[in-house]
Amino acid sequence: MERPRLWRKKLVPLSLVRILTALLAICAIALPTKGQDETPKLELYGGYDYVRVSDLGLSYNFNGGSGQFAYNANRWLGIVGDFGGYYTSDGFHAGVLSYMGGPRVNLRGHGRMTPFAQILLGAARSIDNSPLNAFAMTVGGGVDFKISQHFAIRPVQAEYFLTKFSDGASDRQNNFRFGAGVVFQFGTR
Repeated sequence: MERPRLWRKKLVPLSLVRILTALLAICAIALPTKGQDETPKLELYGGYDYVRVSDLGLSYNFNGGSGQFAYNANRWLGIVGDFGGYYTSDGFHAGVLSYMGGPRVNLRGHGRMTPFAQILLGAARSIDNSPLNAFAMTVGGGVDFKISQHFAIRPVQAEYFLTKFSDGASDRQNNFRFGAGVVFQFGTR
């Protein structure tokens, strides 16, 4: 009968050691995650873009790239400037340049991952035989994965991309823009 009591006395300190070890491990993992969640003051993005242009019932594939400059006013709100160029030889040769700006909402607090949503307003310019300027707007978002303090990868940025070029009918092109690239981050908030 004495043997089970000795075993029970050793069980309590053993479970206490396990709990303390688990707490220590959680703290060791949580500390680096907190550092990963710092808000950069400035972000520079560069990447590839695919744009599906739809006009008068026809669709065309455009390829190109875009660059973005973002100033993060605080942990969740940023101001973005975006410049992109997209070209096609899908039955004809043409291009579109876009230059837009607007607010971005960052959903920080997910460790290395930062989802975001943005609305950008500006203009687009067609590059063909008769260049035109028109209103342009995007609504969408994406995800950044932080690799190091100053470097992140954006595997996806997907947006509705509206342009208002004069086409003789609705003067409205409902397009889709998909992008992926790299983000350089500077400073902290």
